[in-house]
Amino acid sequence: MRARLPRLAGSALVALFLWLVPSFTPAAEVTFDTAPLQIITAGGKVHKFTVELAVDSGQRAQGLMNRRHMPRDHGMLFDFGETRRVMMWMKDTYLRLDMLFIARDGKVEVVRENALPLSEAIIDSRVPVAFVLELNAGTVSRLGLAPGDIVNSQRISAAKP
Repeated sequence: MRARLPRLAGSALVALFLWLVPSFTPAAEVTFDTAPLQIITAGGKVHKFTVELAVDSGQRAQGLMNRRHMPRDHGMLFDFGETRRVMMWMKDTYLRLDMLFIARDGKVEVVRENALPLSEAIIDSRVPVAFVLELNAGTVSRLGLAPGDIVNSQRISAAKP
């Protein structure tokens, strides 16, 4: 009888291990659709980008985390599906980013430049917005982007009141 106890205990441990292993496997990789987007400055200059769309909770949670490179004319557009105060952070994000906080009508309300990689500091819109556009750091300065500029994309146009 004593010889069976260790064998049963060992079998139970193997069964428990096999039951727990699937819960430790990585989550499915999040994918993003892309779309063209343009920013029209107050001076009338048009700047074109290709953006990845973060439209569901999984995509918004993933964002640009763990990326090491993004082409100069690319970005990510976060669509929150409603107008509200938005708070972002850079946890697990290696890229330096500029963020444009955008109203439902496409008007840039707030600009935050050069967000620090890997920081858990909150980057707050301070006003209700519907979208956030993340671009490589330095883009805002290089292109002269500012509050009041207009961001146009199919996604933003569909959300306009």
